[in-house]
Amino acid sequence: MASGQERSELDSRARQGETVVPGGTGGKSLEAQEHLAEGDGAVEGRQGGSSWDMRGTSLPGVGQQRRTD
Repeated sequence: MASGQERSELDSRARQGETVVPGGTGGKSLEAQEHLAEGDGAVEGRQGGSSWDMRGTSLPGVGQQRRTD
């Protein structure tokens, strides 16, 4: 387990976009990378930047029915 200072340095590097935990690719913090490596992506959604960012937007032709008359 990393000390408090090491965790702080790793978190700083992760926030700059570096993968510091094997399997944590895409995590925006040390904690997020740890959860991703464990297979738990729940933290990533709370940090923003998730696939839910476009929630409520409307894309032309998506989910719309065509009239047949």
